[in-house]
Amino acid sequence: MAGRKTDTPAVRCAIYTRKSTEEGLEQEFNSLDAQREASEAFIASQKSEGWTCLPDKYDDGGYTGGNMERPAFKRLMADIETGRIDCVVVYKVDRLSRSLLDFTHIMEALEKRGVSFVSVTQQFNPTSSMGRLTLNILLSFAQFEREIISEQDRRCSPQGEMVRRPADPRLRCRPSRGPADGERRRSGTGARDL
Repeated sequence: MAGRKTDTPAVRCAIYTRKSTEEGLEQEFNSLDAQREASEAFIASQKSEGWTCLPDKYDDGGYTGGNMERPAFKRLMADIETGRIDCVVVYKVDRLSRSLLDFTHIMEALEKRGVSFVSVTQQFNPTSSMGRLTLNILLSFAQFEREIISEQDRRCSPQGEMVRRPADPRLRCRPSRGPADGERRRSGTGARDL
């Protein structure tokens, strides 16, 4: 009916951001800020659907997406369990996880609580067969990229010299920046952020 206002239920959205290394996080506006800004704009575009952005920040700077051992991620999952979140918004799927197995567990936890999942830059519907296929393809590539970088780092000596020739000539060792490198990296895998 024209002129009749319907109440749209509120959708409480949590934004999760992640960057694998701490490199650049000291900048006034960094990768985590850019991910959050894009996600906030997306949520604002859905305001007519009742979407609201929760004020809590779930930012994991310097943590790998290859596992779920991340403080902000753990807080996010705890808040999902307590029913505080209706939708998880990420800039890209691989910000949430770069492990296909972990992502499967995450999606199961979200579905169990009725929480939806949105990637700002990769539009798909994970409730349809085609959407799940798309998601699995994206995650397979994310995991592949993480494994390639990890292999590259294992092939390099601490001085940045090649230990053995990699199968892929595009892989190059980066010179070591000294002991501070390992101290600043919390991921423990040697993988750099893509």
